[in-house]
Amino acid sequence: MENESYRLGCDIGGTFTDFVLLNDKTGEFRINKCLTTPTDPSEAVEQGIRQLLENPKTESDFMPHLEEIIHGTTLVINAIIERKGARTGLITTKGFRDVLELGREIRYDAYNIFAEYPEPLAPRYLRKEIYERIASDGRVIREIVPEEVEKVLAELSDMGVESLAVCLINAYENPAHEIKIREIVENSAFRIPHSSFSYEVLPQIREYERTCTTVTNAYVKPITAEYLRKLSSRLESLGFQGRLFIMLSSGGITSVETAREFPVRIIESGPTAAVIASQHYGRMFEIKDMFCFDMGGTTAKSCLIQKGQAGLVSTFEVGRVQRFKKGSGLPIQVPVVDLMEIGAGGGSIARISKMGLLQVGPESAGADPGPACYGQGGEHPTVTDADLTLGYLDPNYFLGGTMILDKEASHKAIAEKIANPLETSVEEAAFGIHDLINETMAAAAKTHIAEKGGNPNIITISAFGGAGPVHAYGLARKIGAPRILVPPLAGVGSALGFFTAPVAFDLARSHRVSLQEADFENIETLFESLEQEGSAILRKAAEGKVIRYERVISMRFVGQGAETDIAVERKSFRECRKEEIRELFDEEYKRLYGRTYPETPVELVTFKVRASLPERPFRIPRLNKKDGNLKDCAKGERPAFSLIKKAFIPFTVYDRSELFPGAVMKGPAIIEERESTIIIGEDAEGSVDEYGFVWIHLKISV
Repeated sequence: MENESYRLGCDIGGTFTDFVLLNDKTGEFRINKCLTTPTDPSEAVEQGIRQLLENPKTESDFMPHLEEIIHGTTLVINAIIERKGARTGLITTKGFRDVLELGREIRYDAYNIFAEYPEPLAPRYLRKEIYERIASDGRVIREIVPEEVEKVLAELSDMGVESLAVCLINAYENPAHEIKIREIVENSAFRIPHSSFSYEVLPQIREYERTCTTVTNAYVKPITAEYLRKLSSRLESLGFQGRLFIMLSSGGITSVETAREFPVRIIESGPTAAVIASQHYGRMFEIKDMFCFDMGGTTAKSCLIQKGQAGLVSTFEVGRVQRFKKGSGLPIQVPVVDLMEIGAGGGSIARISKMGLLQVGPESAGADPGPACYGQGGEHPTVTDADLTLGYLDPNYFLGGTMILDKEASHKAIAEKIANPLETSVEEAAFGIHDLINETMAAAAKTHIAEKGGNPNIITISAFGGAGPVHAYGLARKIGAPRILVPPLAGVGSALGFFTAPVAFDLARSHRVSLQEADFENIETLFESLEQEGSAILRKAAEGKVIRYERVISMRFVGQGAETDIAVERKSFRECRKEEIRELFDEEYKRLYGRTYPETPVELVTFKVRASLPERPFRIPRLNKKDGNLKDCAKGERPAFSLIKKAFIPFTVYDRSELFPGAVMKGPAIIEERESTIIIGEDAEGSVDEYGFVWIHLKISV
């Protein structure tokens, strides 16, 4: 194994932790899946790697040749949702103590007088003010008083604050006072273990979002640091000596040091990877419009990819009081892939609502206790229980037979909680659960696609996750999508997607100025400083590789409340003409909104840079088999529920590992592999290409 080189992708989900081991020299994959350990996720990571080491199909001594581990985790978002972060204090400018509760003074549900809002992560009594002031143009109006800062630090220390957030008004334009507070914190006898400063976390306009993002970073910083310490220690005990990278919400990967300093950047680290994998497959097959559909045990995530590129948004919400109500959560202003996430996974719980109607999700049984069929004490019926009852899953071949499902427990849970109260059969109740979750996902998908100007009748659905290939067929029928792509190792698609993500980091800084008055010399200096920051962050991982920079300017009409991102060439801004920048803005604005307003002046608001290293995408090896007999690939038949006939009919069951290029499977059919199961209805046809991708074509009337 002297010349071998390995990379390992590890994705921690709400129910399962997925592993993909890639041999970079041969292109071979080894995969594993184990239950997540919610109390300490690093335990599942160690357990899963040990299982790979003990697997006779895996080279037992791959650890010395393991160059990289790329890791995605739900730890940060779970800490926020479950309110398990650190005791966090805030230091802010006098008069801005309550900005976290004032927010933007917009009711997310205008007609609900009982509408609730999320409690700030830093309670009011832990928010302290200091008398200082910097103007919006960066001028110092009132100097900071060190003695006042030390007094506030002593008060917060006495209150047991574990992590400190510092967010002063207009610090994005001039961070001098925050830098001074940092010096005082580091030299104070009342030193607080962890601290976050807005000039580093988010040097951008919008005081509420900047404060909320900085406080969130501080809130999860101690728990993230401790987790990464445990994880690094466990990996070292296994003999790992390579580099550990963490997936960012923006689609790049970064070092442990950066993730430890800015944990708010990894809130959506796991779900993003499947989108990056979809982009890779889209380029591979020259598919411009794809709909990435990743359904795991806890949630379903999706993203529309247009012209081969997933969109990025600068703000998203976490910890919503009302899951589907925009404005009911905490706003986080960091770059994130434009995902749509709903509470629809294999573990989503079915129950009868107060109105006497069937309801599925958003609550999930998770990994502990899990669905009733897991046999771990779960009593509530879930989507997985319904899929098992409908014949889509083989109870003796879940996770390749390593986890036997209890079909009787599923039958009992559905009967007691759903079928009997609704006075219907267990099979009809199971179909109701399966169809309702498909309908929920389809309604959300149609909205998401329409908002992005897409057309569901021309997209290709790429299905990922343990439950994604089971439900992709039903989803496609409901939204009118004509084609489904199920890649190899779809059940661990996020872990596989890590290999296509570049080492990257996004930086931004606000400096509001009208285009007419803008000094392009100063703007070039600002861009160069952002690139230097990006270079410093990536330097350790670069190892001589060339760092690539992409520049974006957020612009808007003067008086407008929202910005439009404009990509600009990476040439000296000193050489740009103002008319050229205005033309770029008008073109993009017209593309998005159908028209522009040439007579209205525009302003530059925020300057953004993405620093990235060259990608190291994996290559999918071609199937060894050249041809074969489809009958030899069949495992037999079993009755499963037809979504068209609303009755059980025989489905031919195929072993995916035995399928060969050119194989064509007419529905109704089921294709099984260790990590997931593919359903093909009787109005669809599946085929296999030379790389082992399964393409499903539906008869959709457009």
